[in-house]
Amino acid sequence: MIKIAPSILSADFSVLGDEIKKIERSGAEMVHIDVMDGHFVPNLSIGPVIVSAVRPKTNLILDVHLMISEPDKYLEAFKEAGADIITVHAETVHHLDRTVSRIRELGVKAGVALNPSTNESVLEYVLEKIDMVLVMTVNPGFGGQRFIENMASKIARIRKIITERNLPVDLQVDGGINEATISKVVEAGANIMVTGSAFFNSPDPVAFVRHLKGNGDK
Repeated sequence: MIKIAPSILSADFSVLGDEIKKIERSGAEMVHIDVMDGHFVPNLSIGPVIVSAVRPKTNLILDVHLMISEPDKYLEAFKEAGADIITVHAETVHHLDRTVSRIRELGVKAGVALNPSTNESVLEYVLEKIDMVLVMTVNPGFGGQRFIENMASKIARIRKIITERNLPVDLQVDGGINEATISKVVEAGANIMVTGSAFFNSPDPVAFVRHLKGNGDK
C-alpha cells in the first residue's frame, strides 16, 4: 500500500497546528519532519522542540529525518520529543550498525537515508536491522527541487534486494515527488512518498493525496 508523508518543511509555521490538521484531513499516513543543521546540508530547520510541539496535535506517525552531522548525539532527544521513526544518513555516521541498533533500543523504528550519489552497498550489513530505507531523489537541503531521473534505477535495485531477502523494510523516497513523478518511483518499488511543496501548494490536498495513491498522471 502506498503511504504519503507530507513534509512540514514546506508548511506555514505561523499556523503549524492548522497545517498538521490539513495533513490529517488529506488522508496521508505520516508527518515527515526534516531536521537540518546547516552543516551536513546547506540549510537550518527545526529541532526536538518542534517535534514535541507537533506530537500532541496528531496521532499520525512522526517520521523524523535527521539531515545532520553527528546524529548519535540527538537520538534520545528526538525519541523523547515523540518521534516514531528516526532516519539517519549513512553519510553522517562512522558506525552505522551501532547507530541503527541504538535507535531500535530506544523503542523507535530505524531508517537509513542515502544521498543521490551514495551507493546502496552501504546497506549491506544493516538492512536486516532497519525498518525503512530513504532514497533521496534530490540533493538534500531545500524543498521544491526537481526529481533526479536516474534515482528510479537505484530505487529498483534496493527493492530487489529487500524482496530477495524477504525483509519487512519500507522504501521511502524524498524529493520532487508529485503527480508527474510518482508513477516512476512506484514502478521502481517505493511505497512511502515524501511530498513537500507539491502538497502544501495544492488547492485540494485531499484530491492531491488521492491522486498520488492512484500513482499520479502515469
